Amino acid sequence: MGTKTVDETPAETGAEAEAKTDEERVEEAADATATEADTDPGAEDGDAQPEASNDAGPSGVGQGAGAVVAVALGIVSLTGSWVGTVASARESLIGQLQTSQTSSVATMVKEGYGDAWAANALWAGVFALAALIVGVVVLARPAFGAPGKPQAPWIKSVAWAGVSLGVIGLFLAVLKYTGVLLGLPATG
Repeated sequence: MGTKTVDETPAETGAEAEAKTDEERVEEAADATATEADTDPGAEDGDAQPEASNDAGPSGVGQGAGAVVAVALGIVSLTGSWVGTVASARESLIGQLQTSQTSSVATMVKEGYGDAWAANALWAGVFALAALIVGVVVLARPAFGAPGKPQAPWIKSVAWAGVSLGVIGLFLAVLKYTGVLLGLPATG
């Protein structure tokens, strides 16, 4: 940066200095800064803007996105997914094809509906486990990243929501898969 000499700045009288408005002073300061950037021997043409500093650290956008993804996966695990529905319909179709009309009612129910229910529960468990893993990774990330910079509170809250939904979804998926929750009706 260059320094100003006495020749570069015209002398102002006390009355002139008082008469200037704040806007004029700001404009003069901006002009002086631009002049210094133009006369700086290290500056290249078009390089008048200051370089961005890497001292600011990570912005947390990735962590925020991960936290939102964890919540979305947790909600999908609880409400069901397209993949789970397709897997359930496929298992139901396979069960219908494997049973004959002479099969017992218990076999038809198990093959036609039980396997489909288990397939749906399995996919719900996969989504719940993914939500749990993503949420835990987001919460653990500051320990491996920039330890001096705290994580934004909203990111922690959303990540904890994703972890909670993942745990609930995984618990319900296990209960559905084992037949404890809404098991097949007894036939016989």
